[in-house]
Amino acid sequence: MNSRRKELLEQFKQMKPDMGIFMIRSQTSHKCFLETSHNLRGRINSTLFKLNGGVHPNRELQKEWREQGADNFSIEILETLKYDEDESKTDYREELTILQMVWEDRLSGENALFYSKNI
Repeated sequence: MNSRRKELLEQFKQMKPDMGIFMIRSQTSHKCFLETSHNLRGRINSTLFKLNGGVHPNRELQKEWREQGADNFSIEILETLKYDEDESKTDYREELTILQMVWEDRLSGENALFYSKNI
């Protein structure tokens, strides 16, 4: 039993969360909020917790969330990044920043509206 536990612990350590970019979009105003993360599921959960608790740092998004309710928003993972073959690479900040810029440009080309960046 002890070896099984060690095996499961090692598997857990090897797991890598999905990283990439997600969007929260208001179904009423059609405004978008983009965010990148090394751990998409964790960041989405954290963002929802903040919005539902009334403490999200983007005041404009928080105000609409409170006024319109969670049901009037959609959350979508736009793109995930692949991990580098080189296991020693652990810093993906630059790639995530570029990914955010690419998606902002792409959505701007589709005339998307964005929440102000008052974070």
